[in-house]
Amino acid sequence: MKKRYAAYVGSYTYIGNSKGITILDVDVENGTMTKRKEVPIFNASYVSASRDGSRLYSIADNGIVSYRILPDGDLERMGLATIRGMRGCHISTDPEQKFMFVSGYHDGKVTVLRVNEDGSAGEITDGFYDKGIGSIAERNFRPHISCSRLTPDGKFLCAANLGIDQIRIFRFDRENGKIKLVDTVRCELESAPRFLRFSKDGNFMYVISELKNYISVYSYDGSSGYPKFELLQTISTVGKNHSNVNAAAALRFGPAGKLILCSNAGDNSIGIFERDEKTGLLTQRVVLPVSGEYPKDIGMMPGGKYIYSVNHETSTMTFFTWVPEKNYFYMHAAPLKIDQPNCCALVELPEA
Repeated sequence: MKKRYAAYVGSYTYIGNSKGITILDVDVENGTMTKRKEVPIFNASYVSASRDGSRLYSIADNGIVSYRILPDGDLERMGLATIRGMRGCHISTDPEQKFMFVSGYHDGKVTVLRVNEDGSAGEITDGFYDKGIGSIAERNFRPHISCSRLTPDGKFLCAANLGIDQIRIFRFDRENGKIKLVDTVRCELESAPRFLRFSKDGNFMYVISELKNYISVYSYDGSSGYPKFELLQTISTVGKNHSNVNAAAALRFGPAGKLILCSNAGDNSIGIFERDEKTGLLTQRVVLPVSGEYPKDIGMMPGGKYIYSVNHETSTMTFFTWVPEKNYFYMHAAPLKIDQPNCCALVELPEA
């Protein structure tokens, strides 16, 4: 039976005409998406699906809103959970779907929430306000937690702080949801580590840095009971002929984990990198334009043939065909209009 997919795009609502979350029907055979409906929510700056694809979580001005993903892809609101802080910017969960981690850009806070039995976001179990002063008196002068994720072994929570050029490492107690700061990965001065992801085998961490415009590759080993990260590589997110004003933005794996994709705001491009599964090292294959401005999120559809770009400033999504044998991708469909889009979560729906 043919697999079915839906996509959920979160948008700001304080400007433009967006209601919050746009539900899209996904055609993975032709690499396109079609608008179905909008779900009202204030300033959905980030959306994330549960690991089993049954729930959708969205940042809102007043906390985390949980939705049940219905068999047809529609959303049923479940409830609101507070984070007792300013509006968050990123959500992730643990492999067992028992806890949720919310990153706070505006207040430099990491918040841990328990996930209720029904899959909705629940009570706060712990939190951490980061401290410190950055190196330049513009964006990087105070803590901004932009992404937090568990190591795949579930032992440590890694929180990227682009404001002070550090990644905080917390020991995570899987029984009661408590975190304790145990180490810090110090990144290059004025690099602004924005986003991080781990390989499926858990051996490598990939970090994209907003201001230095590169991806850093770290090895990870937690077998001793203590986190050990070693920097293996930094590789530019842009090509030879790039914009002089650029900010690296999104970072995602391809469906099989052998490719890594990144986006560049200013240069308005997507970079595709080949990943050596044994060494973790990256090789740049191509960087090409996205036909939109500020690609805040990107992704590769199931099957690895099509790429999408979420273009915040032009309020569009654009779609491309990846031609790996020629190291090239081209736009194959008209842009899709979505006001102020921030991110996209693509979910496989249950069989009809």
